[in-house]
Amino acid sequence: MRMMASGKKQKNGSAGRKAKKARRKKVNDLRLDMQGDEHEEGGGGRSESTESSAGGGVGGERQREHPFVVTEPGEVARAKKNGLDYLFHLYEQCRLFLLQVQSMAKLHGQKSPTKVTNQVFRYASKVGASYINKPKMRHYVHCYALHCLDEDASDALRRAYKARGENVGAWRQACYAPLVDIAARHGFDIDAVFAAHPRLAIWYVPTRLRQLCHQARSAHDAAAAHAGAMPPPMF
Repeated sequence: MRMMASGKKQKNGSAGRKAKKARRKKVNDLRLDMQGDEHEEGGGGRSESTESSAGGGVGGERQREHPFVVTEPGEVARAKKNGLDYLFHLYEQCRLFLLQVQSMAKLHGQKSPTKVTNQVFRYASKVGASYINKPKMRHYVHCYALHCLDEDASDALRRAYKARGENVGAWRQACYAPLVDIAARHGFDIDAVFAAHPRLAIWYVPTRLRQLCHQARSAHDAAAAHAGAMPPPMF
């Protein structure tokens, strides 16, 4: 009886280990599939460093993107860094890729995108421009918007943050306020501002920028209502 019970326990233990191994393999396969989907959508966290390394490196390995630094207009970044002129140049490349995708779609009688979508990022990766990816381009799109709408203000902001030694994250956050001021001159309708500009109409308005414009509009309306409710001054 003891031998039978021991054999049964060993059998059950072996079956449990096999089941656990199968579950682990299934989870690993699922993770690989998800990573493949992210790469397909242009959402990989790693990307090519420069146009010269767009081929993907030796053996198809993707190189890490060089970090961005705040640079003045016309300044070339050094020490394996990317400047802001290079960043804005990537948006111009995306526009050209969109035109190519639209041309091919019309040639094949397919529906063509009107904005830079996943289809454009996939095309860019397919032609060797995998240094252009969706997370990066969406992360800085409001900075590019300021560059397009008010280049003088954008350049002045770059010079100020470069002189203070600020990093690119602080500069990126500072780009929101001038855009809200621009939207205020158009009834806080930032979507209309984007749509009216030929280089911005192909980009989706960032959610954070739309939220800031909504908050500014609410504060403006509340201030106007408070001023209207105040009694006139007595002399």
